[in-house]
This record gives sequence, C-alpha cells and structure tokens, in this order.
Amino acid sequence: MAGDTARVLVEVIAGYHGAVETREMRYFVAVAEELHFGRAAQRLAIAQPPLSRAIQQLERRLGVVLLHRTTRAIALTEAGAVLLREARAALDALEAAERRTRRAASGQPGLVLAAKAGASSELLSKLLHAYAAEPGAVAVEVMLCGPGQPESLLRNGRADVALLHRPYDTTAGFDTEDLHTEQQVVVLPAGHPLANRAQLSLAEVDTLTNLPLPRWPGRDGSYPDGPGPQVRDHTQLFQLIALGLACALVPESLRIQLRDHHAVVPVPDAPAVTTVVAWPPHSRSRAVADLVRTATRL
Repeated sequence: MAGDTARVLVEVIAGYHGAVETREMRYFVAVAEELHFGRAAQRLAIAQPPLSRAIQQLERRLGVVLLHRTTRAIALTEAGAVLLREARAALDALEAAERRTRRAASGQPGLVLAAKAGASSELLSKLLHAYAAEPGAVAVEVMLCGPGQPESLLRNGRADVALLHRPYDTTAGFDTEDLHTEQQVVVLPAGHPLANRAQLSLAEVDTLTNLPLPRWPGRDGSYPDGPGPQVRDHTQLFQLIALGLACALVPESLRIQLRDHHAVVPVPDAPAVTTVVAWPPHSRSRAVADLVRTATRL
C-alpha cells in the first residue's frame, strides 16, 4: 500500500494527472517544513485560513492524508513525507529551468561552479588552472558557500556544476564522477587528553560529552536538536574547537586550515569522504562536459 501511495504521488507531481498546481506544492512544502500552519502562513505571506483550506483541498484531490493534526502538533504521514520529497524536487527543477533559460537568453557564455568554502581547496585550484588552459574554455564563476549549499545551488539552477562530498551531500538525481576519497579525522583542542592518541574510534568520539559535535543547518535553514553548538562555516567551527567548546569530524585534507591550537587524530572507522564533481543529468553544455573531463583527468 505504501508503495502504491508513493507511486501515485510521484505521478501527480510529475504531471501525469495534471492535478497539483505549483502554488499548492509551495504551500505544502512550507507547512511540511514548519510543521505549523501559523509559521508557514507567515513564511508564505498569506493568511492562515486559506492555507489550511488549500492543504485540505490537496488531500481531497490526492485521496490521501498528508498530515496528522492534533490540537498541539502537526506531523507528516508516510504519504506526506513522500510528497515533501517529490515536491521539493519538482520545485527545484522548475526553478532551475527558469534560471538556466534566463541565463541562456542573456547570451553570456560562462559556467557557475559551486563548492564548499575551505573544502577541496587544492583540487579546486588545480581544476580551475587546468580548465583555463583547455581550448574553448569559458569564464568560470566560483561560488564558495556553506555546507549543504553547493547541492542546493546545483538543484535550483544557480550553479551549472558543483563539487560535492559524499556522504555529507546527496548526489541523487545528478550525474557524477568520483574525484578523490579520503579518511576522516577528529579535530580537538590542543592539549586535550586524547590529542596524543595515534587514533580514535567513532564510539570514543561520541563519548566526548564535554566536546560535543557541531550542528549544521539543514536544507530549510533549521538546526537539528542536540547538545552541540550551531555552526555556519568552518571558520566558526575551528574557533569553537580552539576555545574547547566542540570537536569535529572532518576530511583529512582540512588539516591545512588548522593552527597550533588544534590537534588532529585519525578516526579509521569513520566513513570515508568522497569528493565528486556533479552536474544536472539533462545538461547538454559543452563547457560543463569539458570541465568534468578536466576534473576526472586530474
């Protein structure tokens, strides 16, 4: 039954039934992310009653319950979770199509490459230098941004290509080529009792209650619950670690950003981090193809 519900919802979002409007998808995503009709209405700059009616109409049209409602809370049903995932993808695709169409009409050649600030710095430098030497190379605008943002920029059409990092970034829906795989290390304050260990396990890192792992913002900008500090970028994170307020698991290549007040210990059983170059599967851009080919050659 759950599989049938998912299939029907996917077909509706894809437009097979011509039923769900873009406006309704935006309304539902806002409610599903906020899990509060009042906050969702404020976010959408509309009144709450028409928002509630629109969601009820959407449920009737689909023939499924999307939200469990009580007097105190709202929660997604299984069908609602499926619709949230598919609606986000559909809205991203629509936004990407609009942006890429406008850029194509502008007549200005060039590529936008999104990458996480501070990550894969050496690889990015080599890639830009090597691509610039290619015949027919176009100008590359580099967008350096926070964790999770390169993926979003690629999905919504602001970027043509991106450097992503599995397992932290989701590459589903993109074409990708693996570029580099590395192990993770834990960054501790210098002078910490474990700083001189040859290695630590993930279980040992998790027990560092006096040095909690950081909390990064999710796709909707909200932070998950937990004891760790909220962080926006690596500069903020590394300063918190130096102050003895946090620790962090990071790819080994980030060692180059650390200073004397940091200590680094390998964590062999942490999942390896793979840097990939990613681009939209429907891309027909020769510039994107040339950049990807240069990246894989490196």
